[in-house]
Amino acid sequence: DVVRVSRDAETFVSGKGSNIGDMPAELLEFFGSMINMDAPRHTKLRKLVNRGFTPRMVASLEGTVQATTRRIVETVAPKGGCDFVDEVAAPLPLKIICDMMGIPEVDNRRMFELSNTILGIGDPEYGVTMDVLMAAAVELSQYAQALGEERMARPREDITSVLMQADVDGDRLTTGEFASFFILLVVAGNETTRNAISHGLKALTDFPAERRKWMADFEGVAPTAVEEIVRWATPVIHFRRTATRDVELGGQTIRAGEKVVMWYASANRDEAAFVDPYRFDVTRVSNDHLGFGGGGAHYCLGANLARREIKIVFEELFRTLPDIHVVGEPDRLFSGFIHGIKRMRAEWTPVRG
Repeated sequence: DVVRVSRDAETFVSGKGSNIGDMPAELLEFFGSMINMDAPRHTKLRKLVNRGFTPRMVASLEGTVQATTRRIVETVAPKGGCDFVDEVAAPLPLKIICDMMGIPEVDNRRMFELSNTILGIGDPEYGVTMDVLMAAAVELSQYAQALGEERMARPREDITSVLMQADVDGDRLTTGEFASFFILLVVAGNETTRNAISHGLKALTDFPAERRKWMADFEGVAPTAVEEIVRWATPVIHFRRTATRDVELGGQTIRAGEKVVMWYASANRDEAAFVDPYRFDVTRVSNDHLGFGGGGAHYCLGANLARREIKIVFEELFRTLPDIHVVGEPDRLFSGFIHGIKRMRAEWTPVRG
């Protein structure tokens, strides 16, 4: 059902909002960029931003991801323990997405804080009101527009330059369109991979036989292990669509104008699609999970980058901190939208430099 809704963008549209609650129309694109758009505008923008996520562009980041991961792991190695989210899982995707966009390192922490604020709404710890949410989004938007204008004038080797210079059939991104996409990319490119990595370590701690299986043949098992981590984590719990016509779905009649919510967390535990879905299995071969969406026009742009980051971080952890494990229960994000882990203690045998 989720796949069907995802791939029928004419019947189930995104332009009326992708969250369960409605937002004012002027805020939809501001917060969601392409997520809250339909064809033909979505098609135009997707073509433009695809320029920054070609297989060649993603492959060129391999060395950067490896070097960044190694620095992060070597920094914590002597400690014997840390908050895994704050010191390992969060810094890697944050640094990579900031480097890709050409964001100076001095501003990385602020990007982290603002993305936490935007996705922290609903969690009492963050105390995010609509005013706080808007302030965070406006700050990101203003930052992005300034960066986009600077790259229009003086392009560099980063995705911001590629996007601001890209021309598809005479169309170019405006600074406003870029700012909206920037918010999406900084938030989604940071939070989702961070949570997949965190859930991955928790699963490998809870299922030690699966961990041993992967460590015994890292390269051989990595392709299926990474997909299983994404299925198991399902970092985005749901997205919504709106029906444009009366239609039957899963034996239910959906009326034109009614909301349809795609629960990825449920789809990824569907016993009709996965053998023993509540078992974490690093060698699962029949694994058409929906952790990056159900296909169609809105399939996750950063899926291949996320896969590379997850693989490389566990390769480095197994190599440098082979006995790393989670201690106690994670402190989970209170959210119906993001399957997040805020804090999680990990320990290992200290490695002296």
